[in-house]
Amino acid sequence: MEANGKNLVSITSPDMFTGLMQQDLERVTLLNFWASWAHPCEPMKAAVRTWAEKYPNVLFMNIEAEEQPDVAESFDVEAVPTIVLLRGHTLLSKLTGGQPQAVEQALELHAKSTSRGGMHGTSMSNAARSTASASGQGEMQEGDDPSKPHALPSHVDISGESQQDIEQRCRQLMTRSTVMLFMKGQPGLPRCGFSQKTVSLLREQNVDFDYYDILSDEHVRQALKVLNEWPTFPQIIVKGELVGGLDILKELIASGEFQQMIGS
Repeated sequence: MEANGKNLVSITSPDMFTGLMQQDLERVTLLNFWASWAHPCEPMKAAVRTWAEKYPNVLFMNIEAEEQPDVAESFDVEAVPTIVLLRGHTLLSKLTGGQPQAVEQALELHAKSTSRGGMHGTSMSNAARSTASASGQGEMQEGDDPSKPHALPSHVDISGESQQDIEQRCRQLMTRSTVMLFMKGQPGLPRCGFSQKTVSLLREQNVDFDYYDILSDEHVRQALKVLNEWPTFPQIIVKGELVGGLDILKELIASGEFQQMIGS
């Protein structure tokens, strides 16, 4: 239990989470999935502490995503911070990204709604289809080359893209730089621990690398799994060919093979 009161807790086990969720099926609960390495999680945790005082009838749970994988996976948490709002077992909202203002708007809406009205929620099994992103994905960052976007531009419509078009786009991305990293998030704001560790490792080796945020582009994300026969991310590509993930990168660097591959 955290110091702010009985409505703010840190989850330490799946049993603890389940027990608290079963106590009151009409209560609004906010789940804050976080990680110690993700800088945007700190202001979100601070906001959660403030909200816990402001909304005493809402239960707030801080859940370290990588320490509680069973809980995180049940809500399809793939990036931190992720906020999930529930009423009992009904999903009210899911927001990904460090945007406390957007979270508070959703919180204020649902915290003030009565248990009899305004409960237009979704069952938790449909959580993935109800994700609302507040992460600013697809926006160009200062200094970006418009011809080499690091995420799917927000103005680009890919709804009619054929499988052949998707595969061609993937190959273009894979070959546009000597070392290409397909990751969750961006180097300055990684959205998963494996992506963060991969970026750190490449930087330690002074590797000049390009990247693409697969969280911004579901077509590329799914196509790369098939094209490269590699189901997870990050994926490290060298000269257009898949090298592997974080573990393989570590092995290749330790053996000196990676430096030979990139020609350094």
